[in-house]
Amino acid sequence: MTFNSVHSLAMIASLKFARKPTLHLRSTPFQCVPKVVPRFLAAVEAEAPTNEQTSVSIREEEIGKAPAWKRLNYEELGIRNSMIGSTTKKVLNGLRKKGYDVYLVGGCVRDLILKKTPKDFDIITSAELKEVTRTFSWSEIVGKRFPVCHVHMDDTIVEVSSFDTTKCKAGMEFSHHIEAPSGCGKKDHLRWMNCLNRDFTINGLMLDPYARIAYDYFGGIEDIRKAKVRTVIPAETSFQEDCARILRAIRIAARLGFSISKETAHFIKNLSSSVLSLDKGRLLMEMNYMLAFGSGEASLRLLWKFGLLDILLPFQAAYFAQHGFQRRDRRTNMLLSLFSNLDKLLAPNRPCHNSLWVGILALHKALSDRPRNPLAVAAFSLAVHNGGNLLEAVSMAGMINKPHDVRFPELLDPSGLDAEALEAEILDLAESVRGTILQMTNEYFVSQAMADYPQAPRSNLSTLCVS
Repeated sequence: MTFNSVHSLAMIASLKFARKPTLHLRSTPFQCVPKVVPRFLAAVEAEAPTNEQTSVSIREEEIGKAPAWKRLNYEELGIRNSMIGSTTKKVLNGLRKKGYDVYLVGGCVRDLILKKTPKDFDIITSAELKEVTRTFSWSEIVGKRFPVCHVHMDDTIVEVSSFDTTKCKAGMEFSHHIEAPSGCGKKDHLRWMNCLNRDFTINGLMLDPYARIAYDYFGGIEDIRKAKVRTVIPAETSFQEDCARILRAIRIAARLGFSISKETAHFIKNLSSSVLSLDKGRLLMEMNYMLAFGSGEASLRLLWKFGLLDILLPFQAAYFAQHGFQRRDRRTNMLLSLFSNLDKLLAPNRPCHNSLWVGILALHKALSDRPRNPLAVAAFSLAVHNGGNLLEAVSMAGMINKPHDVRFPELLDPSGLDAEALEAEILDLAESVRGTILQMTNEYFVSQAMADYPQAPRSNLSTLCVS
């Protein structure tokens, strides 16, 4: 995939680097914060079955039976209404006062159970979407295939879906051959149908904030306890219905540090090429979710493991293949080390701008193509950080006395550089990074990158590029 649709890349590629005291770089649209949010390491040790392993565990859903469903109260899950955002409460109360049923649904329920602050709260209601727009003056229905209502309030957007839309969606999808739970009343059946159409069991939970009850029809709470990503319906069918779920599985596993169930992992690997049917904008959005929200290193490891890295980042896949990357190698892969350090500054509610991780990819590729003096790399980074002040970067670099990491082949043995030579090295590296970004947006260079390393998981995907 190429990035010339990204405004930030176009901006970087057009930069003019001249031999002047100041590098004319735009300030990075990302501000470091001192607080580091700890996160789980992604569980990537469990291997997916190989193609030779044809037997996959058959789940209850595949033979037409649903798992035992549960109703749990807040106290059992440690959830309190104070954990729900104030704007979300206003939307819930507004619909509730008009007599409609309202629930929290999806990833926000999962995050509340995990004691994490949800990035956003999704609501589902018995009201039709047109009734939602009548309830809130500043609201709009978006989406054609699966419409939802965006309620604008307090400078935020709360997404509201309708059970009525869920019923229409159910008629459009494949037949899952899954029986409804026994003793299922009308409201339970509506909730069950909605959860049936969700991607993963840990996202198929529903919360009634007024009755203080959580509904779990597909074993999502147990999978949260086991830290496991598993599809609601059989994985093969789920990914055929929506291949974007393959990328969401990677993203969720990386961000939460969850493992991926054996069956789900098997079909992620077998159906990975189906993501080629997604448009480039969707692929870029999913990649930004992976790299800009604090789980970049884990995401890169999982993308490589499942043969998806060459679809999203073909140059980096070629680099991994060239260096014989091993997934447990934490010490000699400079690209992973760069993203590991970036992850420490980010969180789901504190992402970076996409130009930052794009810049890291370009810088690393430039160093991989032509290793550099570590002092020049440090000075270049300082120049970017301080807004392009070249003289200040050279001066600060002269005070560095910490030895560089000798494990990275991208860094040469250090040699003495006077101020003038160091300045020239910085400008040369800047020009190299700019040229690398141009390569990353060129179909010929992307195709050549994969052809050079046929041992990469897949080497004929340059058709994703645009000229």
